[in-house]
Order: sequence, then structure tokens, then C-alpha cells
Amino acid sequence: MLTRVKSAVANFMGGMMAGGSNGDHPSVSDLPLKFPYTRPDFLGLSPDEIECSADHIARPILILKETKRLPWSTGYAEVINAGKSTLNEDQACCEVLVVKGRPAGSLAPNRTPTTRRRSSLPNGESLGLRENLDNSEDLTLHYWALFDGHAGSGAAVMASRLLHHHIALHLQEVMEILCTPNLVPPTCLGEEAINHHLTPSSQRVLTRAASLRGAAGAPGSPSTPPTRFFTEKKVSQESLVIGAIENAFKDMDSQIEKEKAVYNISGGCTALVVVYLLGNLYVGNAGDSRAIIIRSGEVIPMSAEFTPESERQRLQFLAYMQPHLLGNEFTHLEFPRRVQRKEVGKRMLYRDFTMSGWAYKTIEEDDLKFPLIYGEGKKARVLATIGVTRGLGDHSLKVHDSNIYIKPFLSCCPEVKVYPLAQCEHGADDVLVLGTDGLWDVLSNQEVAESVGCFLANCDPDDQHRHVHPSHTAAVADRLELPLTSVLFGEGERCYFLTITQISKHSDNDVKEQLINRIPRLFPQWFYFF
Repeated sequence: MLTRVKSAVANFMGGMMAGGSNGDHPSVSDLPLKFPYTRPDFLGLSPDEIECSADHIARPILILKETKRLPWSTGYAEVINAGKSTLNEDQACCEVLVVKGRPAGSLAPNRTPTTRRRSSLPNGESLGLRENLDNSEDLTLHYWALFDGHAGSGAAVMASRLLHHHIALHLQEVMEILCTPNLVPPTCLGEEAINHHLTPSSQRVLTRAASLRGAAGAPGSPSTPPTRFFTEKKVSQESLVIGAIENAFKDMDSQIEKEKAVYNISGGCTALVVVYLLGNLYVGNAGDSRAIIIRSGEVIPMSAEFTPESERQRLQFLAYMQPHLLGNEFTHLEFPRRVQRKEVGKRMLYRDFTMSGWAYKTIEEDDLKFPLIYGEGKKARVLATIGVTRGLGDHSLKVHDSNIYIKPFLSCCPEVKVYPLAQCEHGADDVLVLGTDGLWDVLSNQEVAESVGCFLANCDPDDQHRHVHPSHTAAVADRLELPLTSVLFGEGERCYFLTITQISKHSDNDVKEQLINRIPRLFPQWFYFF
């Protein structure tokens, strides 16, 4: 237990530290990498530049070398977080994918259902609300993602390479439904689709009649028990997309687990994903990242963080139902502080998975065990080890100096929220911000909104690249009818305009300096879409 206390104190003071990108287990280093360490492909960095990007002294800010490389005027900047790990454990991805239909007569999904169109995008003319330009049977989606890695970069690198393909595979299974406007998804694939031109009451009548026709107990059948009427739950097309994203996360996590047997896939990562499809933005979050929309100065939350405190009751319930996961060293109960032996027999505040408030209980010997959730706020840890409760990877993660696995308490399932972009009116300064936890640790939603709004207000309204970060590196495509752009920043400390290809420690106007100075020492990884 002393070892456990030392481990908890270490994590309480500084969090879980990683010594590099390959730190799961000594024997793991003998396995080949699934994907080599790199920075996001769209940066177009050379091997030397990738090596320089991990310089913890110079800490260069990496930005796009080329404009018009990413969709929706997406810009990018990142800088390594000094002292956290040898290499940058965070990753990002930005793609435009065309989901291909299944081959005629095939029930199995096409295992290569997508083509990538990011690098060949013209100046925005293909980025309007028309989705299927090449083939009316194809489905175009835009994809952005942030992966906040920990204990190694392997899981984040793998997820950045493959998660969008898993999403495309699941979308392919339902794309015939999605490509038919207003079509109500059938309960069973292969059934006759409900005619969306009928009234809702007519649809229910037809659904009930079709369900009863030929069924046991239906009028005219050989045996006629009492007639049973039942209803079908109406499922929206948006729910199919949400389900595709959720299942893609689960498949990605399963693939990481399976391939760890033959590849060195270190660590784990949170995942924050945005998919633009058929007029909607789908924001999926598994971890402690956050997404907000800033519309006409109003902040609209698009995600929630999943931390030991926010998921306390889920974690406690799992430990209560499966106490063997605690290894006889932890208790599922929560106390305001560690219980001391001298307090056995006294009554102390506690709460379990059924409680949002607190009550008193008589302290027993079992209550002396280390609590499942320990610490408060950003210092809260699960099993004295990890401060996030959802994400990908971490299959080999154990409590220090024990055989207690932490993965059973970690969920790979994202929360997915939908924003009806095509149905909303937007101004030129409306923004979607996606950020990992470092940003929100030091800046509130409103402060981020004010910082971005202050910069945009001082830009030339006619500047087509005014939505890109003050580094002046615009990855541009002309504005959409409903303009949203994106800019991604990396995790780091200083926010000078330092890049591998352009070094300048001075902003060229006071507005930039004001904005940059507001970004704190732990400058997080974040997207913002305009």
C-alpha cells in the first residue's frame, strides 16, 4: 500500500509522465512499429524537420507550408509541450473523403470504401453544400480530428491514420438510406422502405399492417391468439451517422488491442472528431477535450469532458459490480480525504455510485483501501494513475507496481452531438473551436470567444484569409455560403511566430500580440472553424 500511496502522490503532483513514444513495456520495443512516428501528413515535413519539431529548447511552432492545402480554409499550427515527453504525443488529421457505394449485389462492405481528395481541392468551389460531385451514388464527408496522446505516441498516430476509414466503412453500410432525403430507415435492412411522402399517421398504419401480415396471431393465420399491436421506434438518419461514428471508435480501439500483439503501439489518446456530412456537423468526443460553437458572440457547447469526477458514478458502479477489478487494493467508495486507521469505527462522510450528495457511514477496515477515484479537479486520478476516463488504447496500462489493469474502467465510446449547419444562419465571424484540455484549463469558453472575436474584428473584412491564425499561413479554400473555417494549434509553451521555415518572434500588429499573449504557458492543441 505504501507503493500505491507513492504512486498516487506522484500522479497527484504531476500527472502521468511518459519517457518517450515507446514506453509501454521493455519487451514492446522489440516489436516493429505499426506506423512510424511523424507529424500530421498535411504539414508536409521532411524527416529533418520532424526531428527539429521535437526540440524542447527552440520549440518551433509548425505551420502549413502551403496554402489551399486543406478544406474550408483550414490552417494549422503546433508546438511540442516542453518536458512532457521526448516526442510530441499528440496528432491531428484533416481529410475530405468520398465514400463509395457497395459493389452491385454485394452485402459485404467495401473494405476500401474511400478516396482522399484533400490535396487536390480547387479553390473552394467543391466545398459548397453539394455533396456528391463525382457520382450521385457516392457520399462526400469532411473530417477533422485531434488526438491527445499520453504514455507514448503509438495509439495517437494509429488513430490519426485509421479512425476516419472506420467511420467511412460504417457509413457505407447505410449510405443508400442517407442518400435518399427524408427516408425513414427501415428496421431491418432489405425490408421495403417506408414511403416518405406519406403522412406520419399513414406510415404508422402501414408499419403496423406490415408487421402483423403473415405473423403468428395475425388475422387468418392457423392459430390466432389475441391480436397484439406494437409500435416501431422512429429512427432518424442523423442517428445512423451517430451510430457509425460510435461503432468506428469501438472498432478503432479493438484494432489497437489486437495489433498490439504484433506491433509496438504505445500509450493511449483522447479523440475529438468533427464530421461534416449532408449539411450537419457531427462532433464526437472521447476524453477531456471540448468543442464549442461561437455564433454571433454566443457560445454553444458541443461536447462535455469525461474525467474521473464527471464519470464517478459510472466508475463506482462498475467497481461495485465487479470488485475483482480493484485487485483487493482499492475501494469503490469516495471519501473527502484518505481514511486513516485511527478513524476506524468513527462516522465519516462518503458517497457511492447511487449518490450525488454525501452522507455519513461508520468506517470499516475495507475503507482503508486506496479510493478508486482520488484527487480533485485536474488532479483527480482513476486507480491513482490516469486522469481521463474515455479514449483509445491504454490496453496495457496497469497500476504502478501491480497487475491491476486500468483499461476496464476506460471507455472508448464517444459522445456525439449534432449541429444542423445547413439550417442555421451564420456570419463571417462565427466559429467552431475544438481544443484539448490544456486550452480549457486556463481559458474559459467566453475568453476564447473574445480572443478570436477581437482578432477577427481587427482584420480586413475583405481578406479572404482573415479567419486563419495570425501566423499568416493560410490553408485556404474560398468561403462557403455558410462560412466556417478551421485552424488547429498544437500543445506547447511559447507562442512566438516560430516555424521551421519562417522564424519571427514579433507580431506585425498589436492585435496579434494581444491574442498570443493570452495563450498561456501550456498552450493546448485546438482547432477552430470559421
